Amino acid sequence: MRVLFVSYAERTHYFQMVPMAWALRTAGHEVRVASQPALADTVVRSGLPSVTVGRDHSFDQVLVEKSHDEGWAERVANVLIEPDGVAYPDFVRFMDEATIYSAKVFNDPMVDDLVAYTRQWRPDLIVWEMFTFAGAVAARAAGIPHVRFLWGADVLVRMRQSFLRRLAEQPEAERHDPLGAWLAETAGRFGASYDEELVTGQHTLDQSPPSMRLPLGLPTVPVQYVPYNGPAAIPDWLREPPERPRVAVTAGISMRGYHGFDPIPTKTLQALGELDVEVVATLVPAEGETAELPDNVRTVDFVPMNALLPTCAAVVHVGAAGIGATATRYGVPQLTLVPSEWDAPVRAELVRKLGAGLSIPREEATPEGVREAVGRLVSEPSFRRAAERLGDEVLAEPSPNAAVAALERIAAAGAPR
Repeated sequence: MRVLFVSYAERTHYFQMVPMAWALRTAGHEVRVASQPALADTVVRSGLPSVTVGRDHSFDQVLVEKSHDEGWAERVANVLIEPDGVAYPDFVRFMDEATIYSAKVFNDPMVDDLVAYTRQWRPDLIVWEMFTFAGAVAARAAGIPHVRFLWGADVLVRMRQSFLRRLAEQPEAERHDPLGAWLAETAGRFGASYDEELVTGQHTLDQSPPSMRLPLGLPTVPVQYVPYNGPAAIPDWLREPPERPRVAVTAGISMRGYHGFDPIPTKTLQALGELDVEVVATLVPAEGETAELPDNVRTVDFVPMNALLPTCAAVVHVGAAGIGATATRYGVPQLTLVPSEWDAPVRAELVRKLGAGLSIPREEATPEGVREAVGRLVSEPSFRRAAERLGDEVLAEPSPNAAVAALERIAAAGAPR
């Protein structure tokens, strides 16, 4: 069968889709990846055929704009963490902003070309990244079954379900659904109808281990998280076992890419250097070259996390989904310096409640507080035991190869009529 993977141009989100795409390819299916121009080289370097559609998004400009909005981060956190506790007018305001600043920004530049290509190539199945609603619209417009791909906790649908319950309680004249209205208008341009499957997918591929999966009652295809970090060479120093407990410190690719700096200060690395550990920190090169750091702190511009983290006693990160998922797979205790971005607070709290890590709000993270927390993760065995239990959950899930059969059945069943 033909399978079209669809993602807006965000390489860390696409990275998580690569193992599933390759599982389908090695099962004998024809796989292509449709995205905006900025992702084309990343797709090609993953060994899969790239189809460029539309023009690049401008989300980096949105981040600059919203960085001057003092209330934005708090509004995001409130709605995503505890949606049922948000006042309805505030909920509508957030949905307006989320539709304008993310859904439309990511999807409007690519949806027309994507629909045209889908109608021309006629895939049997579309697998779309969770923010790339254009994939669902293209599938509906062409009458093709589609599956949503999750790379983190499904806070979007949890928020959406809460919003729709609240919406139904309002007088009809006061009901305003920004995301639904945009999706209905967008699908309508191609002669397609709108329903909630354009938000949720007909099915959802969920990589979260069962104890970290949000119970939302959706048709779900569980799949094991398998890390992919792009083309990489294993450095010589990583081939030798560490002489002391190794601690990884990283902000993740997307955080550094969007903001151009590392939100983990040099003073924090200096404080971690006071512990009897080996610290490996990924830093922007100029900062790594000039910072005065202890001898037990190694700075690198990049190292593949799927090679580094299995050697580590702990990892410090700022909520990046791929890093958190890789740490979970390998049973590594986590310290999350929690940002307000998207699902990061939810995932950090789940890891903390399960005993597999600790968390500190990023704006409250002092060098001393980070050092104390890492000291606990390294010295208290309960964290490692809990992290390894989570790792066992990940490994018990169906591998991408095993999940192929479920996708074949979905494709064979066809799109609802």
